[in-house]
Amino acid sequence: MKKFLAAICAAGLLMTGCGGDSAEKSASTGEKTFIYGTVAYGVAMENVGINPHESYSGWSTLRYGIGETLFKFNEQMELEPWLAESFEQVDDFTVKIKINGAATFSNGKKVDGAAVKKCLEALIANHDRAPRDLKISSIEADGQFVTIKSSEKMPALLNYLSDPYGCIIDVDEGVKDNIVVGTGPYKAVKVTDTQIDLVKNENYWGAVKPKIDKITVKSITDGDTLTMAMQNGELDAVQGLPYSSLQLFQNDNYKISQVNTSRVYQAAFNFKNPILQDLNVRKAISMAIDKENFTKVLLNGNGTPAISPFPANLSFGDKNFQPIPYDLDAAKKLLTDSGWRDSDGDGYVDKDGKNLELNYLTYTSRQELPLLAEAAQANLKKIGVKLNVNATDNYKTFLKSGEYDIFSKAIVTAPTGDPEYYFTSHIVPGAVDNAGFYDSPQIVALENELHNTFGADKRSKLAVKMSQQILDDCALIYAAHLRMSFVMKPNVERFTAHPSDYYEIRPELDKK
Repeated sequence: MKKFLAAICAAGLLMTGCGGDSAEKSASTGEKTFIYGTVAYGVAMENVGINPHESYSGWSTLRYGIGETLFKFNEQMELEPWLAESFEQVDDFTVKIKINGAATFSNGKKVDGAAVKKCLEALIANHDRAPRDLKISSIEADGQFVTIKSSEKMPALLNYLSDPYGCIIDVDEGVKDNIVVGTGPYKAVKVTDTQIDLVKNENYWGAVKPKIDKITVKSITDGDTLTMAMQNGELDAVQGLPYSSLQLFQNDNYKISQVNTSRVYQAAFNFKNPILQDLNVRKAISMAIDKENFTKVLLNGNGTPAISPFPANLSFGDKNFQPIPYDLDAAKKLLTDSGWRDSDGDGYVDKDGKNLELNYLTYTSRQELPLLAEAAQANLKKIGVKLNVNATDNYKTFLKSGEYDIFSKAIVTAPTGDPEYYFTSHIVPGAVDNAGFYDSPQIVALENELHNTFGADKRSKLAVKMSQQILDDCALIYAAHLRMSFVMKPNVERFTAHPSDYYEIRPELDKK
């Protein structure tokens, strides 16, 4: 009841803050406005702000039409030119890119090789992941051309440059009041931790000009509040509704755009815990996770059970592997084989006088994650494992202190259309997001080979081998792949979910 009342209050605040008032302004000025509510913008996602050179803020730059990358992905996750017009692979270490001569920043300044060079140099000087991903040793600019040399072979360089951190911004303009100058169809006029206000970029260089005059992106991380705000007509569109709420919008009063993505709900075992260094224990826990029930019941069918990091529609995805079965009896036997038995009859297995008790860390801003935690807690109890769940958006504090045994998160595993991104960010030793401290010599060797291999087919085969190694080691649990849904009013046009989880606000977006 308290949660429901809080949601009503929050929805009421939303209504007074942006509902009828902006509608009246729109009617009086003749401007087209678009109010968008999303759970995917917030401190917990590390994407607050729009400076692509900070953490994951580039996702907001790209999602909300503020910035663009040199290349982009089509619906089949294939690379296409964007700010770039063409490229030449000079040798294994060098690529020469021609910048589209029509491209301009939102301040009217031309995008040339020198501007791209400055931006990429600032990126590798300030970003936490980009230097490791890109391996850039030098950049040269000549008119509309930029030549990038890497210190190693970089078969996936163009894919990495299409990561949101690769949005090209006018570095000379700097960051003023949290605002950067990009090249997209919209430009930010106000940026806070909970909202981004956008206006049409009158200087937009693209063939399709932006249709909406003003856009408000609102962070609404409570699912009930988001649902009611959409029902009350305060929002034109939403992303991230609770799956239990989607059925409320499956009628003629709304439109829904859905797409399967590579976002996976995963849980990493912390290998610093001696108990979890036992393969039998990790495998037993993995076998106790009922993925079918999680996707069918808790996700209401808006996802598919996951086997590997990547969905089946990708060549290196789930279709290449056999799933770990949901088998409680087999899980119990594995624990017994490792000496874990319920010697005192309290319902939990123990060894050397201590129960098998683990701390499970996750966050709440991805509302499916607490549901996964609750399901895991209930199922692990059936095999005698006690799971203490800590679901908090302050999870970084616990990650830093090491106060967890299992860390669960939602991650887009192939945002660059190439598998290497996931392995270098989450799996190899020392990776920024290797929360489990997983360290496999086989993975290191395969990643070294992958990093030096050109050709999509060869890279896919290596990615399959790497995923199989992770599965053999039971280093992580892959629970489900997400089906993303955008719900909108019927007068909203061309607001379409994309399998990359990028490109939400595009120049094509319109309202009747």
